[in-house]
Formats: sequence, C-alpha cells, structure tokens
Amino acid sequence: MAVTGDKQEKNSKILIVEDSPSQAIQLKYLLEESGYKVSVQTNGADALSHLVEHTPDLVISDILMPVMDGYELCRKIKGDGDLRGIPVLLLTQLTEPEDIIKGLDSGADNFVTKPYDPELLFSQIEYILINRTMRTTLHTEMGLEVFFAGKKHFVNSDRIQILDLLFSTYQNSLQQKHELERTNKELKEALDTINILHGILPICANCKKIRDDKGSWNQIEAYITEHSQAEFSHGICPECATKLYPQFFKD
Repeated sequence: MAVTGDKQEKNSKILIVEDSPSQAIQLKYLLEESGYKVSVQTNGADALSHLVEHTPDLVISDILMPVMDGYELCRKIKGDGDLRGIPVLLLTQLTEPEDIIKGLDSGADNFVTKPYDPELLFSQIEYILINRTMRTTLHTEMGLEVFFAGKKHFVNSDRIQILDLLFSTYQNSLQQKHELERTNKELKEALDTINILHGILPICANCKKIRDDKGSWNQIEAYITEHSQAEFSHGICPECATKLYPQFFKD
C-alpha cells in the first residue's frame, strides 16, 4: 500500500517499538512498501538505547510491552531535551477514557487503535510528519488540571497536542463505528442465511406433503412458510392448465 505525500515524508525514518514479532514484521513491511526507512526495537528500554545514536522522524510504539511500556517510553522521550522533538504515535486498544488521559500525560502526539486500519495509520503518520517542522517552532505549552473519573490529573501538554489526541480519538471512534456497522451487516446476512432451508426434506411422491421433525405431514406451502421467510402467491403452470381446463386448449 502506498501513501500520498512528499518524497521527504516518504523517505522519513520510523522506529517501531513492538514486542510481538509478527505484528512488528507486518508493520515494518507496510511502512517499507510505502518508502519509509524502518528500524525495530522490542521494548521501551531498547528503544531508548537506540535513540542515543539514531534519531528517527517518528516513533510508533505499542503500549503493552515488557521492561518498559509505551507510556513510559513516550514520557522519557518527551522529558529528554535532545529527544523531545521526536513525535510519538502510540498503538493502543483504547478501551477506557482514562487511556486518553494517560496518553496526554505521557506526551504522546497521536494514537491509533489496534487492530489498526492501514489507511488510517498512514493518514496519521503523514499528518504528523507534514506538521512536524511547523510544530517545533510553536511554543504553546500550558498545563491543565482536570478532575476525571474521581481523580485529579495535571496534564502538562500543549494545546496542539491535546487537539491532536482529540482528533485522533474521533477518527478512531469513527473507524470503530464503521467496523461495528460492518459486523452488524454480516450478522444480519448470517441470520438471513439461517432462515433458508437446508438439508434433506422427506416429501411424499404422490401428494407432495413434507414430513417435519415430529413425523407429521404438512402441505408444502405451510411447511416452507413456517420454516423460512418466504411467502407464496398462487398461479397455474401451462402443463396443469392444459390438464385442468382442456376446453381452452383445443386445437
């Protein structure tokens, strides 16, 4: 999958921090296919060591990792004078509103929920990289004290970061809404399929009645109506019309 954007953005260096080998390989492949230069570390501590000698244009980090999780990694990057300008995108399940507070508190620039939609992920990456230079020239830091879920939090994040997190929250919620609609559609189609008759039906060779599971014989119309959503309208086929009303079909 390729993404739009300037060559500068496409040639950007991205550090993936992910403890799952399969997910790291998948994400690395997607990014490299789009022209990004990618390196991988398996936890926050190794990522910090890597950052001492290498400066990527973006860090994409999972949250749940051994040794050092994504929140702590992000917090240390933003607390380091030499590293704080590196944007951090967190990959998260984001099942609770508190996760947004944690993301703000750690200094994260953006997040994408897992399992992520590749198009949404690339959209967030491109947005971050395009705005990186502009953001480094702005100074909008302003702490904010909030009372949430019975606890008091002090969010030491600038206003632009807060807006970015809120916009990404909206985008992820929209993605989840579309996925829910798709799931509901699939469930409805599955229910419709369940209402279709399947299997072998015992049918009388003479009168064409169908035997049900209880051993009773039913008119075919009654049986199908009861076991499906089909409805009947009646007519006469040409062959039966000739037999029943021969007077109308004389040569």
